[in-house]
Amino acid sequence: MPLILTDEQSILKEAAEGFLSENAPIAHLRKLRDERSEDGVSRELWRAFGEMGLAGVIIPEEYGGSGLGAVEAGVVAEAIGRNLTPSPFLSTGLLAARALIDGGSEAQQADWLPRFAAGEAIAAVAIDEGSKHRPNRIATRAQRAGNGWKLNGSKALVIDGHIADVLIVAARTDDGVGLFLVDLGAAGLSVERTVMVDAHNAARLDLKDVSVDADALLGAADGSVLDRVLRLGEGAVAAEMSGAAQAAFDQTLTYLRDRTQFGKAIGEFQALQHRAAHLYSEIEITQAVILKALQALDAGSDDAALLLAVAKARAGKSGELAVQEAVQMHGGVGMTDEFDVGLYMKRMRVAQELFGDAGYHTEQIARYGGY
Repeated sequence: MPLILTDEQSILKEAAEGFLSENAPIAHLRKLRDERSEDGVSRELWRAFGEMGLAGVIIPEEYGGSGLGAVEAGVVAEAIGRNLTPSPFLSTGLLAARALIDGGSEAQQADWLPRFAAGEAIAAVAIDEGSKHRPNRIATRAQRAGNGWKLNGSKALVIDGHIADVLIVAARTDDGVGLFLVDLGAAGLSVERTVMVDAHNAARLDLKDVSVDADALLGAADGSVLDRVLRLGEGAVAAEMSGAAQAAFDQTLTYLRDRTQFGKAIGEFQALQHRAAHLYSEIEITQAVILKALQALDAGSDDAALLLAVAKARAGKSGELAVQEAVQMHGGVGMTDEFDVGLYMKRMRVAQELFGDAGYHTEQIARYGGY
C-alpha cells in the first residue's frame, strides 16, 4: 500500500488542521493553563469536534460517527499534536469508543457512542498503575460478587479521568484482563485530578470494593478488547508526537531564517543546516513508519502490533530529537515560556510515557520479532 494519504484522507487532514489552527491554537492551551481551568479542556470545543465530525471519526455511522479507521484517527491526532490542543479526542473518541465498539453490548453502544460522536460526553480509560506503562503487570482485581463484580486497586495517568462521565477500568480476572464500565458516582471510587507538566489532564483513581453489574464487562475478560484499545492508542499517540515534532521543526526553521548573527541569518551557517537536514529526514521517516503501522492496523495485518511498536519507539526518538534541537537552535530564549518550543518539549516528554516509551517498545519489537 502506498505510504501516502488518499484524497479523502488529505481532505480530512486539511479540515482538521484548519479547524484546530483557527479554534484551538497553542494560545488555547495557554489560556486554559493560565486560568487554572478546573476541567483542563473546553467542553464547547469538544462539542465543536462533534459538529465537525472529528469526535466520532472511528465511531460507526449508525451511531452518528464517520465510520473511518486508524489512519484517519492518526490524521486528526497529528493535527492535535501540531497545535498542542487539550481535547478528549484520545480518551473518548478513540480509546473509549474502541472499547465499546469491540466489547460493548448494543444497549451500551446506543447509550454512549452517539454522545461521544456529538462531543456531548467524555469517557476515560484507566489502564496504567504506575509511572511506567506496563499493561502486563495490571494488579487491579475484578472478582465475582453475586451477579456482578467487585473492583479493587488503583490507577494512575488516567487521561481526562476527573471530568469523565464514565470510566472504563482495566482489571485482572481469573481469565486475564477485562475492561469494566464504572459510573463516576460508584461507592468506593475516588478520583484525584493531577495536572501534568504539559498542562494536560490526568487523574489518579482508587477503587475499594467498587461494585458493578455483570454487563459492565466489555467483551471477554481475556485481554482481547484491551489489546485492540492499546494498539489504537499507540498509533494515535505516535501520530500526535509526529505532529508536535513537525510543528517544533517548522517553528525552528522560521527562527533560523529570521534570526541574524554577524550580519546574516543563522540558517545560513552550515552546521545548523546539517542539523536541520538531519532532523527533517528523521521526521519524514517517522511519519512514513506511523502511516504504515496505521494502515496495517486497519487491514488487520498480523504484523500490525510489531509495526505499531516500531512507530511508537521511533516517534519517541525522533520527537525527542526534534524538541531538543528546537530549543537548542533557538538558544537561551528557547527555554522561556514566551516561545512555544518549550511547550512542545513538555508535551513530548509526557507523550513518551503514554502507551509506553521508546525503551518499552524496543522490548516489544524484540518480542514480536521473535528475537
